[in-house]
Amino acid sequence: MASDQNFFHNCLLSLYLIAPPTYISLRFLQAPYGKHHRPGWGPTMSPPLAWFLMESPTLWLTLLLFPSGLHSSNPKALFLIVPFLFHYFHRTFLYPLRLCRNTTNPKTSGGFPVSVALMAFGFNLLNAYLQARWVSQYKDYEADGWFWWRFCVGLVVFGYGMAVNIWSDRVLVGLKKEGKGYKVPKGGWFELVSCPNYYGEMVEWLGWAVMTWSWAGLGFFLYTCANLVPRARANHKWYLEKFGEDYPKGRKAVIPFLY
Repeated sequence: MASDQNFFHNCLLSLYLIAPPTYISLRFLQAPYGKHHRPGWGPTMSPPLAWFLMESPTLWLTLLLFPSGLHSSNPKALFLIVPFLFHYFHRTFLYPLRLCRNTTNPKTSGGFPVSVALMAFGFNLLNAYLQARWVSQYKDYEADGWFWWRFCVGLVVFGYGMAVNIWSDRVLVGLKKEGKGYKVPKGGWFELVSCPNYYGEMVEWLGWAVMTWSWAGLGFFLYTCANLVPRARANHKWYLEKFGEDYPKGRKAVIPFLY
C-alpha cells in the first residue's frame, strides 16, 4: 500500500512538472498533425487509428485499475468515474469513426506521426492511472460532506463543455467531408473563438476538477490548458494568415471575449 501511495504521489508530481515545459515548447513548436502537418517527424499512420490507439489507455487502464480500489463498489466513486469514461468512449471510438466516415481523401488529410501518438499514449497512461486510482482508492468519500454539491456543479460544467466540444468537432469534421480544403468555420461558438473544440475540452476538465475536488483533477485541467491554449493560438494565427481579410477580426483564439 505504501509503495502504491509513493508511486501515485510521484506520478502526480510528474503531471504538474510536465505542464510548464509542455506549454513553453508548444508556444514555439506545434505538434505536426492537422493544420500543422509537416514532414520530418518519422513514420505516420492513419489519423483515426492514431486517435483510437493513443486514447485507448483511458478506457482499458481505467477499467483494469478501478475494480482493485478500496471504493470500487461505492456509489459515489461509480457516479464519479462515469463522466470520465463517457468522454473517452467518445474520443476513443466515436470520434475516430466520424473521421473515417467524413474524410473523403485520406491523402489530403495528412498522416499522424507515430512519435506524437506514442507521446500521447504515454500521457494517457499516466493520467488514466492518476484519475482511476484517485477516484477508486484515495478519495475520502466519508469525510466529504459536500460531495454531491460539487459533483452536480462539476457535472453541469463538464456536460456543457463536452457538448461544445462534440458540436465543434462535428462542424470541423463536416468541413473535411466536403473535400475542398480548409474553410472558415461558421456558426455557434465559432462566431466567438477559432477553436471552440479546445475551449469545450478545457471546460470539461474544469468540471472534472470540481467533481473530483482533487490535485489529480486540477493537474489534469492545468495540463489540458498547457497543451491546448498554445495550439489554439497557433490555429488562430494560421486562420488569419490563410484567410486574411475574409477571417472575422473579432474572433478570439480559444476563450470567448478574452483570448
